Amino acid sequence: MRTELLSHVVAASLTVAAAAQVGFHVESDPLLKDIRVRDGYELSVAFADLKEARFLETDPSGTLYVSRPGRGEILAFRDTNSDGRFEEPVVFVSGYRTVHGLCYHHDGKDAWLWFAQTGAIHKAKIEQPSDPKAPPVAAKTIETIIPEGRLPKGGGHWWRALLVTDDAIYTSIGDSGNINDETATERQKIFRFNLDGSNKSAFASGLRNTEKLRIRPGTSDIYGVDHGSDWFGGPIGDKPGRQPVTDFNPPDEFNRYVEGGFYGHPFVTGNKLPRIEFHNKSDIIELADRTTIPDWCFPAHFAANSFTFIDPAINDRTGVFPGDHNADAFVAARGSWNRTKKAGYKVVRILFDPATSRPYGMLTIVDGLNEAKNSAAVRPVDCVQMPDGSIIFSADDPGRLYRLRGVKK
Repeated sequence: MRTELLSHVVAASLTVAAAAQVGFHVESDPLLKDIRVRDGYELSVAFADLKEARFLETDPSGTLYVSRPGRGEILAFRDTNSDGRFEEPVVFVSGYRTVHGLCYHHDGKDAWLWFAQTGAIHKAKIEQPSDPKAPPVAAKTIETIIPEGRLPKGGGHWWRALLVTDDAIYTSIGDSGNINDETATERQKIFRFNLDGSNKSAFASGLRNTEKLRIRPGTSDIYGVDHGSDWFGGPIGDKPGRQPVTDFNPPDEFNRYVEGGFYGHPFVTGNKLPRIEFHNKSDIIELADRTTIPDWCFPAHFAANSFTFIDPAINDRTGVFPGDHNADAFVAARGSWNRTKKAGYKVVRILFDPATSRPYGMLTIVDGLNEAKNSAAVRPVDCVQMPDGSIIFSADDPGRLYRLRGVKK
């Protein structure tokens, strides 16, 4: 009887292990070794050697822009022979150390690539070559819209999100450290400016570190991913290597930012959970009551870094992804150090309910994490949908650009 029971346990374990692999495959390209891809999608390498590949933007011509903060430059890539891989890039902008957030905007006359440094915001005029097969052209005109001194700079979270609309500029300022109370400062907030840099105003507060802001297609909703803090369980005894609380708390947040909204940091996290450090604060219940809960919570230390929405206009024209992907989000999760067993190292799809316009589920699409070995093959940073419908995502480790498509049936 014991032998029979043991055989059932072993068989069940094998079934579970096999089921864990169902629905994923590994592409044949050796550069994609150890990266699993959900069935129904295909992954390829768009550019193989690009150190410090961080944030991305594209323009209607299909030029891809990549920021490299440490080198102070933005590179411009084109796939001039339509083989799915980018040719060698052109340095579009240089000399702007800490360049990070990017946003394309056409003002009705000219096309501009806006870019943020840790304490300033600029825009570079895009000059399209007359030959669509020609390489990109380096920027000749760069204008500073918000000079240093009008935004806090540096700190532990020095990255600056950037969203430019037809009537406003939005940028976020993160916590200078981990969970500081900086409510009386200009940190932990999203600011709004007029397009000429005037009329600065606080738009939302209670953020820890939101590195990208985008509007969901078909709506006016501004979304961003906010990183959870480190060492959540530290005040009650979590220590490196033995951190049962910290490993699972707090969540990363996919927030819908509204004017005047308060998103909890540093006092409240996730679904109105007071931080241990602040649970005795006299107004903690009022702060929890004011907190806007996330539209979606990611696992702790997922480091859900950045994202792109599937534009229905592009997707319906190109058919790269099934129609049910329209206005869903693809999120790059880079993974964080503050967990004994790694989490993240993926590109995930956040599914939105068309009836409610709110997220209802998450699917892993690209998985670079080997849980058995507790090691990762890729650290995705940012995603952008190209005019051809595909998604490009960057990875500063191993230093590549990847292209993701749906599989044609």
